[in-house]
Amino acid sequence: MHMYAILDIETTGGKFNEEGITEIAIHKFDGDRVVDQFISLVNPEREIQPFVVNLTGINNQMLRRAPKFHEVARRIVEITEDTVLVAHNAQFDYRILRTEFKRLGYNFERKTLCTVDLSKKLIPEAESHSLGKLVRSLGIAVSDRHRANGDALATLKLFKLLLSKDTDKRIIREIVRTESQGELSPRQLDMVEQMPADTGVYYLHNKEGEIIYLGKSRNIKKRVNQHFTNNGDKGRALQKETRKVTFEKTGSELVALLKEHEERLRLKPKYNQLPSRQRRYPGRAGSIQPVALPNGLGKDLIIVDKGRQLGEYSAIVLMDGFFKGLGYYDLNHQIDNIHILESLITPMEHTHGSSQIISIYLQKKKVVKIIDLNSGP
Repeated sequence: MHMYAILDIETTGGKFNEEGITEIAIHKFDGDRVVDQFISLVNPEREIQPFVVNLTGINNQMLRRAPKFHEVARRIVEITEDTVLVAHNAQFDYRILRTEFKRLGYNFERKTLCTVDLSKKLIPEAESHSLGKLVRSLGIAVSDRHRANGDALATLKLFKLLLSKDTDKRIIREIVRTESQGELSPRQLDMVEQMPADTGVYYLHNKEGEIIYLGKSRNIKKRVNQHFTNNGDKGRALQKETRKVTFEKTGSELVALLKEHEERLRLKPKYNQLPSRQRRYPGRAGSIQPVALPNGLGKDLIIVDKGRQLGEYSAIVLMDGFFKGLGYYDLNHQIDNIHILESLITPMEHTHGSSQIISIYLQKKKVVKIIDLNSGP
């Protein structure tokens, strides 16, 4: 899978290209969890602008004994090796880092992703795309704003949300495309090894990064391995064309089924069949039925199911019996507040197929709980 280095840097302020680093935080993130981190104050060997001291609380006194940049440079190179740098206003942090490395005579180059640009595309309705206001509007808990680690953690939580809101898979497709140009395909054995034995949706990409097949499974690793060992025509075509496999864990099987259905309709990968009875219906309310729900339930529901990790839950929202979308949350107040919930969920289309998936699942399998919004607390 892709490795990301979620980054935040605090600086001394001052003239363009004369800023020095005062603090740096890097969380190495594999798309699922943080696998390494580096957090340090840095002695910038220059004075900090007074307004910056007020903003961050970091003053010259605190930095006197901190390591200088050349003492932490190697650790920064190592933790960001083979990663995509992710920052809120990435151009700034990347420029500062490159400038510092240039002073040491080292050319530091990494791919970057900017969470400001991504949130403008994926959360266009937000009033502000500044980190503080954005995370507040999403109900993401943050402490230590304007300190490198507080901001890096806020960026990490925001990035996780952006990855799950990116229904067109633009982020991943673009990274795969830039990675695979002119490269030989890694052995398919290695691809299988990188898959988790968890529930979720997986994507097979060709050398252009386009998704040529997607599926869901309760054991992604096992299923991808089956694709690479199948002998049929389709199996052989997939083996020949697949250059990369990516995945998204969902925790909940119901979420995996709904995402797979939605993304097959939306992305139309060339080796997936579009099930005829699950094609889109025109938007007339009469032509498509609401979800058939078990007796005793109202029409406005939040179906709560397992999340991707401990302490997280998935939420599938139905309004008036129609499927509205799904998302993840880890704090109860995020689902008590309907406005926050609306910004956390990824809107999805209610189709004949998604309606069937939900009603059959609720008949046959258990979810964590169902919150009936019509029945009061």
